[in-house]
Amino acid sequence: MAQPRVVSIHYTLTNDQGEELDSSRVEGREPLSYLEGAQNIIGGLESALNEKTVGDAMKVTVAPTEAYGEKNDELVQPVPLSAFEGVESIEPGMQFQAETPNGPQVVRVIEVGDETVTIDANHPLAGETLHFDVEVVEVRDATDEEQEHGHIN
Repeated sequence: MAQPRVVSIHYTLTNDQGEELDSSRVEGREPLSYLEGAQNIIGGLESALNEKTVGDAMKVTVAPTEAYGEKNDELVQPVPLSAFEGVESIEPGMQFQAETPNGPQVVRVIEVGDETVTIDANHPLAGETLHFDVEVVEVRDATDEEQEHGHIN
């Protein structure tokens, strides 16, 4: 089996409407580095970058099933306003960490009513087709420690 690699990329992420959602090409930001095969980045992007080398540049379109999944309507639900006890003001767009049977989960506030708050536990990019403009800027062999821990140091 080949030695796992640490790959560093510069990227710009846009949605179907061409709106920029994120970029490492902003002044002061470092390239994104990930350990191949450790699921540090979305599967569709990692697959497209397999065996690429420094200087390779490409545009990659990733369907929701290879990114953050389809939007699950069951993850949008009302909760009693009392669940937010101690929070002074609750506004749509706010994010909270909720304890769930599956562990901590980030939820976004969608709507605030008189007695309930509608939350969405979907990833903000669930259901979105993602478009990456990517350039590989560094590739190196992963250290034994990185392989053991499943992420870069």
